[in-house]
Amino acid sequence: MDTFEALSDPTRRQVLDLLSRQPRAAGELGRAFPSTSQPGMSRHLRILREAGLVHVRKQDRHRVYALRWEGLAPVDAWLSKYRNFWEAELDSLEAFLDSGKADPKSRQARSRRP
Repeated sequence: MDTFEALSDPTRRQVLDLLSRQPRAAGELGRAFPSTSQPGMSRHLRILREAGLVHVRKQDRHRVYALRWEGLAPVDAWLSKYRNFWEAELDSLEAFLDSGKADPKSRQARSRRP
């Protein structure tokens, strides 16, 4: 499963939100989603792990999951196209505003001219 498929599920996105704050044990993650069964949570965690979004380590008898920031690189690459678009649009807006053409006072003054 690829990154975007893994992120398509709202529960998995919420798991990543929790892991963005700190690593958590599988049981703790399961308790955070009481409507999700233990097998269901295990499946979500497996999908996130296979997509490279989390890694797991054993600590005593627990499995502790942590976010893999580098796993989000495909999302960042996809978003960069849109970031570039919006930066160019905002630069154009800034130039327009700096030119004074958008100044309401200058518009009023122009409209009063005979």
